Amino acid sequence: MGETFNLSLGIDADALASCVSCGLCLPHCPTYRVTQEETASPRGRIALMRQVESTGIADGTFSDFMDACIQCRGCETACPSGVPFGSMMETTREALADQTSYQPRYRTLGYSILGMPKLLSLGSRLIAVLQRLRLVPSRLALPKIPLRQTKLQSSGDDVWLFTGCIMDAWMRDTHAAVKRVLESTGAGVRLPGNEAGCCGALHVHAGLTPKAKKLGNKVIKAFPGTNPILVDSAGCGAQLKDYGHLLGTTKAAAFSARVFDVHEWLAENLEKLPKIVSDEPPVVVQDPCHLRHVQRSHEAVRIVMNQYMGTIELDDDGLCCGA
Repeated sequence: MGETFNLSLGIDADALASCVSCGLCLPHCPTYRVTQEETASPRGRIALMRQVESTGIADGTFSDFMDACIQCRGCETACPSGVPFGSMMETTREALADQTSYQPRYRTLGYSILGMPKLLSLGSRLIAVLQRLRLVPSRLALPKIPLRQTKLQSSGDDVWLFTGCIMDAWMRDTHAAVKRVLESTGAGVRLPGNEAGCCGALHVHAGLTPKAKKLGNKVIKAFPGTNPILVDSAGCGAQLKDYGHLLGTTKAAAFSARVFDVHEWLAENLEKLPKIVSDEPPVVVQDPCHLRHVQRSHEAVRIVMNQYMGTIELDDDGLCCGA
């Protein structure tokens, strides 16, 4: 159990009471499936939250089980009672971050770098060099980071393309490919450059809500106007769509209403996509958690893909990949 400490979570009482402990979430929780521990399930974590909220006392075990949740939110789509587990977990982690030092320093340093585009770019180039020298441990499972980045330029202002932090530093080729697809519909694509940067999703997940709010306000300023904002990263898209809740302002809610996963926008503009006769074999679709369980926009992927090739469904019911 370890040392105890005082902790007030501040979770809405109705939200805590909404879980009826039916257990339908258990098969959809990755940490429960791996550990088979009740306290590593959504139901078990909510029971711990209730206990801490009632007593005002927590311990290291509580912190460990809250930290082990990967926030895939697969439990939410399985829950017949509509328990808002994701927001409850974010509130819990915010309380832990405010009242304890449960986050290791290397994590908080990493979160800080995400909001500094120039430092992130420099660090990414260093990692790219170290990868070529085989000095980066394979157990870290990092993608191969390019030594030179593809240069992207705006081609119009029909739609915005959100570029983010890690996606732009490590996977800019994905942005380039998405930009080409969007332009094939005749749309001009506008890029925010470094004005936007990190969306703050990882900060919210870590309980660093004040920093997430600062990043959110910065992002909103980088996207003036009313044109759609398209996102090719499910986690970023989910966060941008939640700014109305995070920031609690009319301006933030109006911003969130402009945000679409790129597949959502393409699915609404199928007639503008090039007509290509394809003999490509079907592809297997693995849904990102935050596209399926938070944005719930995963069907748009199939709508777009089925214009060109068949899709094969996995039998994992959207289980998290572990990323």
